Amino acid sequence: MTTFAFTPPPQPSVAVAGSGERFPVRRVYCVGRNYAAHAREMGADPTREPPFFFMKPADAVVDDGATLEYPPETGNLHHEVELVVAIGRAGFAVPADEALGLVWGYGAGLDLTRRDLQTQAKDAGKPWEWGKAFDHSAPCAPLVAVAAAGHVNKGRIWLSVNGAVRQDADVGQLTWSPAEVIAAISRSMRLEPGDLIYTGTPAGVGPLVRGDRVEGAVEGLPPIRLSIAG
Repeated sequence: MTTFAFTPPPQPSVAVAGSGERFPVRRVYCVGRNYAAHAREMGADPTREPPFFFMKPADAVVDDGATLEYPPETGNLHHEVELVVAIGRAGFAVPADEALGLVWGYGAGLDLTRRDLQTQAKDAGKPWEWGKAFDHSAPCAPLVAVAAAGHVNKGRIWLSVNGAVRQDADVGQLTWSPAEVIAAISRSMRLEPGDLIYTGTPAGVGPLVRGDRVEGAVEGLPPIRLSIAG
């Protein structure tokens, strides 16, 4: 029997739609600039460069309906709505035409970003983590199993703040499809059940302030809703 120096923290998890079960979270992978229009609005080249990645801690995941405190050390908190892929089977060096076999389900999530800290890091040639991997930075709606909803390769993806739509696109506009993203990650490290992949955000990202109400969704999946405490 393993004895720990102190009680281990709870297992991070995400709700499963229509069920009392929860999906245990192992790792959170995120894809950068995976919609051409978003790449352009961030001042980057929208050509189809190889996908690149950053990560968030598993306990950054937050359930739908949460009220979040405005995070410290930033004056420019941004919303980024994303299709989330939940991995249910292990795989290493998986070809793209077999990659969807690893998928357990899908959800809608937010990659909250301390944009000022991210920009400072990029300008200095330093890692993005302080702008991306902070507490509660990965809200996620309840996941829907592939068996219930099929695979998600197209459909509206949108986000509103206080009822006004800011982001509005189609998942089919992803530069790198979910299958291609899974294949790319698996060439570098072994994907395992419990991994989440935030697949990138469309154009229209912008700031959130105290008191804002946020709602986002991917067509056919439950919405993600949260509030920023006043």
